[in-house]
Amino acid sequence: MSLTDIPLTTLDGRSTSLAEYADSAVLLVNVASKCGLTPQYTALEQLAKDYRDRGLVVIGVPCNQFMGQEPGTAEEIQEFCSTTYGVTFPLLAKTDVNGADRHPLYAELVQTADADGTAGDVQWNFEKFLLAPGGRVVKRFRPATVPDAPEVVDAIEAVLPS
Repeated sequence: MSLTDIPLTTLDGRSTSLAEYADSAVLLVNVASKCGLTPQYTALEQLAKDYRDRGLVVIGVPCNQFMGQEPGTAEEIQEFCSTTYGVTFPLLAKTDVNGADRHPLYAELVQTADADGTAGDVQWNFEKFLLAPGGRVVKRFRPATVPDAPEVVDAIEAVLPS
């Protein structure tokens, strides 16, 4: 199964898949509202705005697997993201990224190695996966790499469709 064929659910309960974004570059990020890295939402939103017209879609994937740092309901997560960080990019339903209940999307994503050549489990909130148009994973950035780091921006610009 291709990444673009894996069924997903949006934060508001709508069925979707990455096929909806097949013509775009996609930055998938597991997010949390009560994490020390939560301020990365600011840079993620800026990337989404700066590169939207050039074919980038940022997608947030709320996850409560790291010290319970995303405890809220879908409504609470949406309200927090929009009011605190002005998030306009799409958010998926709360998702397990590791463990026995790992979502099939993440079962595929975690096979991608990071810059050090290490694949496997998501380390923490705000781990980033960059997909080229068509859904091929091209880069993985660990949580400490901020969304507007030069290596992230360069990787995004290298796969933009326009």
